[in-house]
Amino acid sequence: MSNIVGIDLGTTFSSLAVLNAIGKPEIVPNADGERLTPSALYFDEENVIRVGVEALNSRHLNPARSVRWVKRHMGDPDYKVSIDGRDWTATELSALILKKLRQDSAAQIGEIRDAVISVPAHFDEIRRKATMDAGAAAGFNVIGIVNEPVSAALCYATSRDVSGRVLVYDLGGGTFDVTLMNVQGLEMEIICSQGDHALGGMDFDKKVLEILQKMYKDKFSADLIGSEEDQAKYEDEAEDIKKTLSRRPVAKTMLYGPGGSMRVEVPREMFETAITSLVSRADMLVEVALEEAGLKPKDVNTVLLVGGSSRVPLVRTHLEQIFGFPPECSVNVDECVALGAALHAGLAMMRQNPDAVDAGIRTGIQDISLTDVCNHSYGTICAPIDKETGRRIVQNRIILKKNTPLPCEVTQTFYTVSEGQKRVEVMITQGEDTDPAYVNRIATHSFELPPDRPAERPIQVTYSYDLNQRMHCKFEDVESGRLLEVDLALNKDGTLADETAPKAAELEPFKVE
Repeated sequence: MSNIVGIDLGTTFSSLAVLNAIGKPEIVPNADGERLTPSALYFDEENVIRVGVEALNSRHLNPARSVRWVKRHMGDPDYKVSIDGRDWTATELSALILKKLRQDSAAQIGEIRDAVISVPAHFDEIRRKATMDAGAAAGFNVIGIVNEPVSAALCYATSRDVSGRVLVYDLGGGTFDVTLMNVQGLEMEIICSQGDHALGGMDFDKKVLEILQKMYKDKFSADLIGSEEDQAKYEDEAEDIKKTLSRRPVAKTMLYGPGGSMRVEVPREMFETAITSLVSRADMLVEVALEEAGLKPKDVNTVLLVGGSSRVPLVRTHLEQIFGFPPECSVNVDECVALGAALHAGLAMMRQNPDAVDAGIRTGIQDISLTDVCNHSYGTICAPIDKETGRRIVQNRIILKKNTPLPCEVTQTFYTVSEGQKRVEVMITQGEDTDPAYVNRIATHSFELPPDRPAERPIQVTYSYDLNQRMHCKFEDVESGRLLEVDLALNKDGTLADETAPKAAELEPFKVE
């Protein structure tokens, strides 16, 4: 039987874990023997794409051929990286990182096919679909998507004694999530999640870089950074300083610029002052999640830390001030998402194809129970008649409400507007507002209707959301039985629903090392 793996596709680092013979997740080291692979790419002049530490180090040589922090751009149609006359999308670049993980791991544990990939809890359907597309293009059979805080909680709950009402605080390199859940042994029930896809450790690094630039400018009246190579060098230096300040009260380094060199010391207090506004943004999202769940800080029993940036002392200080007790970090905060994703992959395989799961793995994970929820509300645009004015008003009608337990299915009935109406432009929306201007339109399709009919003919709209975090939409003209089905994941034959998504064959010619 093939291996079952979970993948943490991170902004700064990525990792892959496999379920062993008794259903315990284990990190698979890369070709360099490292448990984490930097999510960095370097397109060298020999038509080889370097992924990992070598790519990270090569940024200083030629930043124009280097790419980092791709995850922040997942699902963005306007993001392109042009190298050697080819435009690379965020999905394609992510697929190259995943391809590196797959080939390194396969060399050690054998064939890898089935995988679950983690995503931030706040990722919308477009970003989730882009992540699945990247996995498929890398050669994986992506059997599901799992929210990163849920993955982390699975890891904690199966390796530590965690119970009661739990808050998972996930601060990674580029994204932030906070998730509330009820945990009783191996039974986990998600309550709600909040997040910010533009808040993470790289934003802390930028604050350190601003400090270094100011120190240099104050002494020499000159700019420290004068080229892309300088930018890459001092971005890495800023990251090292941040990490040092998580362990020590002062970080020291040398700055070299056009005005001369200088030795600088960055005290932790200076760093904490610079990042206070960022940590406060995370605090606000914690408060929003608590309010959404109808809870107070005193109602939370445990706070679990996830993500490398949760090591920053100010983060832990703020959390202790909010909840009155220190957060828990009894597992490796860099690895717990991949480990939990592997567990989730095992659970998904047991639902979808139990015969493909070894008896030892089934025994190891059979007692795990997870109830997840929709992380967004999903609806459609309609034009009902306003009772006060008698006029039609365009609004977003929510069909699936946020925090509905999974799996779920909801049907609502809508009506055609005009006599002889030939088609309906159906829009699938994501967001909490009734005003169409404040929600995301994640898909638009034309639904052809029978001709020559009066107005007010019923159309049933059914949205369903499965345990693998994928949504399916069905629009049915009740009288004729005509159907329009929209699957935002994969087609029934397993092919990608979006024909513009990259295919594995397209990336096959590119050598990844």
